[in-house]
Amino acid sequence: MPFPPLDAARLTADLIRCASVTPEEGGALQLLEQVLTGAGFTCVRVDRGGIANLFARWGEKGAARAFGFNGHTDVVPVGDVEAWSVPPFGAVEKAGMLWGRGATDMKSAVAAFVAAAVDMVRDAPPKGAIIITITGDEEGDAVDGTVALLDWMAANDERMTACLVGEPTCPERMGEMIKIGRRGSLSAWFALTGVQGHSAYPHRAKNPLPAMARLMDRLASHTLDSGTAHFDPSTLAVVTIDTGNPATNVIPASCRATVNIRFNDAHTSQSLIAWMQAELDGVSDEFGVACEMRVKVSGESFLTPPGPLSDLVTRAVEAETGVKPVLSTTGGTSDARFVKDHCPVVEFGLVGQTMHQVDERVEVAQIHQLKAIYARILSDYFA
Repeated sequence: MPFPPLDAARLTADLIRCASVTPEEGGALQLLEQVLTGAGFTCVRVDRGGIANLFARWGEKGAARAFGFNGHTDVVPVGDVEAWSVPPFGAVEKAGMLWGRGATDMKSAVAAFVAAAVDMVRDAPPKGAIIITITGDEEGDAVDGTVALLDWMAANDERMTACLVGEPTCPERMGEMIKIGRRGSLSAWFALTGVQGHSAYPHRAKNPLPAMARLMDRLASHTLDSGTAHFDPSTLAVVTIDTGNPATNVIPASCRATVNIRFNDAHTSQSLIAWMQAELDGVSDEFGVACEMRVKVSGESFLTPPGPLSDLVTRAVEAETGVKPVLSTTGGTSDARFVKDHCPVVEFGLVGQTMHQVDERVEVAQIHQLKAIYARILSDYFA
């Protein structure tokens, strides 16, 4: 007797009811492990640093063709609970929408690819393997999430030959965009230190503020590039300048500032760091102030060139939605930045208009549509 199809919308609702705000697991991975184990997947918890992660494989280890899905069940905080029109973890369904934190980002996609994979291995087992990696640390520091899963896979000779990350990728309507790469991201913190003094006697002080203003102007007014074949121009944003000085008759001794850079494949983080350091050293010498820079790199720019994987996903999306998606590298970072070192990777998921918002919600019909797209991708990949 054939198994009934796994209801992706019902599974999404069950996941929403798990209050899995980073780093809490909230029962979400326990639920998925139960579902996948029941369908014959080999499941391993790959927890690290207080973060819960799940690896699941159906099929033989080391298969020549092993399609992977990557996603996360952790969600951002709900914010002001009173501002929600429904309980944030209630999974309320009304007016054809499923409401709750994580509905869009990205419990629906996790439910959709799990449901698609379970249906396939029960009804038409593929010649190859299906690998599912799910983390509880995508919305956090992302140090012990997908990175931990990939580290464990490398140590245990587990490998995907292609991967799809289920992040929301569509700006306004279902099917309109596939991500084939992402810009890199880094933040830099600057500290300039001079000599405090009375504002009436500036010659007795060494004011770091003009130096910082000069530095920020040089960084912000510099054109990093004009864009590349698949990427928009890189951007640098000055996000804060701070002195903490409430007095008008005091020249402060120190000043701090922070910038964030989103960069394309014309740069590496190291080339940008070297440029900023050179500008910082120049301002330090010009104004005679001490300088310090600290940098955090969230990810390098990467591109999966248009080809077999993006073609596979494009065909499935167009077949199920009637929309031919564009191939894009816009937006912020995602865990695809880690997967790209393991195998070719693209991203496709829901319309992301309400992600991280109060009253986050998803059209129930879109959950079923997303499952159908993922199912077609699997069927075509193993055909």
